[in-house]
Amino acid sequence: MAKKIPFSVIFATDEDSAFPASELNGHGPTVLGWRSSANSKIQPQELILKFHRPAKVCRIQVLGHQFMIPERIELWLHNAPKDSPTTPSSQNFDYLGFIVLSDNSASQYKSRELQSVSVAPRMGSHLKLRMGTPYANDLNDARQVALIGINVLGMDSGEDAGPSGAPESITSICDCLSFSMYVEETICEVVKELEAKKSRAVVEERFEYARKLKLCMGALRSAGERLGRYALAKRQAVAQEDFSTARLRKEQIELYRNSVFSQLEVCKLLEKSGPVTENDLVSPVYISKPVLPSPPSLQEVAHLLLNDPKEQHSPKPPSQKSEKQDEPYFSPQLSKIGRSPSRNSPTNTGSLRRRNKSAPRNSYEDYEERTLPTLRTECQSTLEVEANSRGRFKVMNDRERRQAALPLLVFGTELVSVFSKNPLKNAHESKSSQVEMFYSKQFQDREEGLVRLRNILKNPTVIEGSIGPNKVARSSTLLLYRAVRDAVFSVFSQAAETVRALFVDFIPQRISANEVSRCVDRLLPELLAKSGDPSPRIHTLAQHTILSIASCTEVRQQNLVAPALSRPVGSGTHPRLALSRIQMLEQLVLSQGISTDKQSGLTCRSLTECGCSGIHHPSEPVRKVAERVLLQVYRINPRLIRKQLPPDDDITRRNLLYRQLFTEFDKIDKARRSEMLEPMRDDQVDEEEGAAFGDAWDVEELKVSLPSMANGEKNGCKQTVQCSFCDWVCEKDSGQLDKHYWKSCPLLMKCPQCQCVLEVSAYSHHLTNECEAKESYVICKRCSEAVHMELFQLHLLEEYCREVPPSSVRCPLCHENIPENGWKEHFLDQALFCRGNSRRHGGKK
Repeated sequence: MAKKIPFSVIFATDEDSAFPASELNGHGPTVLGWRSSANSKIQPQELILKFHRPAKVCRIQVLGHQFMIPERIELWLHNAPKDSPTTPSSQNFDYLGFIVLSDNSASQYKSRELQSVSVAPRMGSHLKLRMGTPYANDLNDARQVALIGINVLGMDSGEDAGPSGAPESITSICDCLSFSMYVEETICEVVKELEAKKSRAVVEERFEYARKLKLCMGALRSAGERLGRYALAKRQAVAQEDFSTARLRKEQIELYRNSVFSQLEVCKLLEKSGPVTENDLVSPVYISKPVLPSPPSLQEVAHLLLNDPKEQHSPKPPSQKSEKQDEPYFSPQLSKIGRSPSRNSPTNTGSLRRRNKSAPRNSYEDYEERTLPTLRTECQSTLEVEANSRGRFKVMNDRERRQAALPLLVFGTELVSVFSKNPLKNAHESKSSQVEMFYSKQFQDREEGLVRLRNILKNPTVIEGSIGPNKVARSSTLLLYRAVRDAVFSVFSQAAETVRALFVDFIPQRISANEVSRCVDRLLPELLAKSGDPSPRIHTLAQHTILSIASCTEVRQQNLVAPALSRPVGSGTHPRLALSRIQMLEQLVLSQGISTDKQSGLTCRSLTECGCSGIHHPSEPVRKVAERVLLQVYRINPRLIRKQLPPDDDITRRNLLYRQLFTEFDKIDKARRSEMLEPMRDDQVDEEEGAAFGDAWDVEELKVSLPSMANGEKNGCKQTVQCSFCDWVCEKDSGQLDKHYWKSCPLLMKCPQCQCVLEVSAYSHHLTNECEAKESYVICKRCSEAVHMELFQLHLLEEYCREVPPSSVRCPLCHENIPENGWKEHFLDQALFCRGNSRRHGGKK
């Protein structure tokens, strides 16, 4: 198992003073990396790394720069004795190979390339990297080369590699450069400890504990990447001497890290004081993938610092004169790398949108789109702070205030008392500011409002004493109605999660039946409209939300969702909307079953009407799902289904749609008869093979006239049938003949592309004219075989690709020439068995 080999950079031919080679000694989000000086005349650039102790090198990882990219990097290894000089000479290094990096023009010089190369395990104490000339681009006028990170993986001198000569995997994911460069250092250490605990738990067969550790490590990686971005912003604030923002970033990192550790129960999982029995039991946190807490914004961090008693008793600095007296409580200084000094001025309260859209954008500009405030000592209200920080809320007009009258009454004060330690003096302004989050132009404000509303719905005790739960549900529905219609996906995602919290956590055993009906009638049409959205993630999320509403006990008792889904689907209904409706209806049938209540919307008659309208829809996916719904009903009430469809005769079966549907009906009827006659039969038919045969068998594609089985089965007698291809005789029943066609007949085969059963003699014609993959095959004019286009040149070099003699044909399985009418002898004669036919032993009697 390979692990990280610690090293130190002991030599560099050149370096920029702001980006020294010593930056490569560590890994982390705040590492700047090494960079050569501008317009350096030294070519090529070299770096020499000395391992802390000699080790077997197995893998080398290099993380390149966005635009200061060398064309190639040569790798050299040296194994020095203990008494050798610190820096070995160039003659002592052994050449390992080289790495070629991309010029990164395809990503517009925004991404970093990680190259990972494996080498045969070799002992070494020094590693040298020789960088070639840099790629030319407009962003690198100074002709510099740079590396962001270097990682060496290997084993100690006493360890052995695997049987293939190289270690199978690394010891810890934290040793990989893609992990350690973007995850905060504290999280890396915790993940290492959890990995060790997981390995020990697997050995001790504590599988529930191991599962929790695995889920915790995945959640910690996501949280660690966010903390890494915060650490990067803090370092940039320090570089710009914006120490107030740096302090806020530091507190933000501490608050979010502590909340993540508390949410994921990391201290309990580490078991520092010995095994914990609760870790072997099912925990509500780890029933499914754990949910990370929402990170605190800088405004919330500033509020906490302002309301901290230690901060309130601290001495105030002298007041500033002149224009600084008019500055707001939070100065919107922007902590962004690469921004001009004028945009960092305290008076810049504009938008964060870049004016020059053609300029390259740094990758971390997406991390935090909010204005970064700096703490001041003037005491102003929270409303003024939030309003002045960047013009946070738009002013609600009279129409919007009338619409939000009830939410203003219900949620205004409670939201402030729950989420703020300093209640506002003006209650009317506080209510307006909190509800206006849902009417804000900034999508971040709308997201924050939904998060706060969801927390209240999950913990309703803070408002149940003063306001009735019915009013809370009605107010929440009014706000969610607006949020569900939002065009921003992140806002809609938060709204969908809040809707689930309303129906799953808040409504049960609290809300009256009339209020539940009013909530569903308000939200369900908007969610149904979203279920037909072109974006897969939006309509999938909308479907999941509707099914969550339908699972609510109060909703099921009143039958509020299923009747809306089981309405007949017209041919003019949009395919995506029709598909979503029938898919959700199918899920309800599978989860709740078919009901006898006429008002439920899940009766046999309503499902049959919906399914029959769906099978006539122009969209094929809609027809497929509708067929499955009809099959579910057919198992319960076959007579009703038969009455709604045309008569089952040869004319109707000419229609492919009805033929497939009636074929499935026949399988269900046959299985039902088999269950009824099973105690009376001596020879039982293998049901699994029969089911597999029924799913894929198509008589017309085989172009085989099978003997009629209907009369014999109705009379309860068994027939003697014979294979029309190989003369195989079945003396039991016709079902055996079907299995023979499907699995045993040597003159038939299954197409590897479309799984269709056909004659071997027609295989080449099928591949080029009938198969689903016919566009990829061509006929070789020399040997008349069907060949894949990508393999045609290799086919021409094969020995069997030769001219076919007159009055002969070529077997596609063994590539031998046979007479035109000699297919049966070729596959059945004991002396002339086809070598390429896997069914050659299936033709015996």
